[in-house]
Amino acid sequence: MSQFFLILGIVGIIISGIFMGVWTNGQQQRANFHSETGEHRNFRTKLALYSGLAGVISLGISGLIYLL
Repeated sequence: MSQFFLILGIVGIIISGIFMGVWTNGQQQRANFHSETGEHRNFRTKLALYSGLAGVISLGISGLIYLL
């Protein structure tokens, strides 16, 4: 069960990073910022926030299961 939450947490963090554009360079981030609408940017940010939060919670649950 701990392994399930660990994988779920890692996937959540990766999805969050992809939607936030963490693994892009500065030029690509500027191009993305100027080529998208505010509505699209808010959707991406909201999705990244929720998936990152779910990932962190899943990693916490995995750690608690491992320790107990």
